[in-house]
Amino acid sequence: MSDFAADVTAVILTRDEEANIARTLGQLKWAREVIVVDSGSKDATLTIARGFPNVRVEERTLDDLASQWTFAVAQAKTPWVLTLDADYFVPGTFPRELQELRGDVAGYVAHFHYAIQGRRLRASLYPERAVLLRRDAISFSMDGHTQRVNISGPIADLRTRFIHDDRKPFARFLERQRVYMRDEAAKIRRGDNLNFAARVRKLRVVAPVAVLLQTLFIKGLIFDGVAGLTYASERFVAELMLSRELFRSSDRP
Repeated sequence: MSDFAADVTAVILTRDEEANIARTLGQLKWAREVIVVDSGSKDATLTIARGFPNVRVEERTLDDLASQWTFAVAQAKTPWVLTLDADYFVPGTFPRELQELRGDVAGYVAHFHYAIQGRRLRASLYPERAVLLRRDAISFSMDGHTQRVNISGPIADLRTRFIHDDRKPFARFLERQRVYMRDEAAKIRRGDNLNFAARVRKLRVVAPVAVLLQTLFIKGLIFDGVAGLTYASERFVAELMLSRELFRSSDRP
């Protein structure tokens, strides 16, 4: 493995991720150290994680994702961190790509394939994300329901496409979306740096129908069978939940 790879620590946030964590950690055996920061798992997440010899577990109560990532990255001793969600799958081509990367940038952005129960979709709405970061050039802040990484310096793209494949049950999806969409509704009400998608969401009744049409027909997921229909229905439900939060906020004095 190259010197660059030796300078990288993988960092993962977890909470009740037993459905995903073994698959994710299994693809990180090339890393000298993987730091798992857990926020109170009640399932087998930590037992599974501790079964990997290169994994170090830290526990911290979650306040917000920006603070959690700030804490997690601070635990690393290497100049670089690979920041991952527990439902990310890092393909075997990535360690080879690490050997070719330059250290004169501040961050590398990953593009994603989206999978449903292992079935890769032809497209999705999942955004690109800066995942490989130089620790001395980054900070985290909250942006709606999730964190934003602020990078001081040039950014480059990775060739390797990571895979998002969340195997948790639908009930967990609904639980997370209730929280996420309350935060997103608050962001939209404040009018903080709203992009085109957020402005469409502000119309409330338009976004659920628009996202259903976009995923099924513009993105072509109607041709991906059950997996495509599942993804489209999940995005539709999420947008309905957001619309409900926005309607509730409009009724408040």
